[in-house]
Amino acid sequence: MNRIIIIGEGPTEQSFCNDVLQPFFNQHGLYIENPKIKKSKGGIVSWKDLKKQIELHLKDTNVVVTLLIDYYGIYPKHAFPKWEEAKTIVNKSERMTFLENAMAENIDDDVRYRFVPYIQLHEFEGLLFSDISVIEDNFEDYEFNDHNYLIETDQRYDNPEEINDGTTTAPSKRLERIIKGYGKSGGKVAYGSLLAQEIGLNKIREKCPRFNVWINKLLEFKED
Repeated sequence: MNRIIIIGEGPTEQSFCNDVLQPFFNQHGLYIENPKIKKSKGGIVSWKDLKKQIELHLKDTNVVVTLLIDYYGIYPKHAFPKWEEAKTIVNKSERMTFLENAMAENIDDDVRYRFVPYIQLHEFEGLLFSDISVIEDNFEDYEFNDHNYLIETDQRYDNPEEINDGTTTAPSKRLERIIKGYGKSGGKVAYGSLLAQEIGLNKIREKCPRFNVWINKLLEFKED
């Protein structure tokens, strides 16, 4: 198997897959397809609908299917497997692993080995805090709304994945506060891809342990 299908939430994730993940995996003989979630308006959908899409892709016996979705956008209404039980787990990283395992258990036994569930804690944009010097180097002083907030965030979180999921303090909301125009139409996609490329996959993997585990799991499918 040398094809990986990464089901993502929207254009920001697709750009990241095309510009950052694709070149890396190509070096290992793995090729990416990155469709968006069906029936979505740029966010998550019910587990029932997402599962249907996952299993549809898994009908192709030559592919591995994985996800690139944010924990930040998942709510009880989406009815993910063992959601209520997961909420009792205090450690967020352990909670994500529990939810990922629950998703895998909900997929048919015969194809489960080709499904690699992944939930980004808390939000894709957290990865962009892996090296704030890249943010500082790519924007002029007048392009910052609040440069001090960038420094404060970096000093508080050694692991960018732990930047919290509050409605005003989630990673994307922080970037909107820090960088002028980030929240405007097209801003997230353009800036997100630019910053991720400049930071580089090696640095992101170094700073974000859960993300790195996901990459390593996908590399296990490369052909010798």
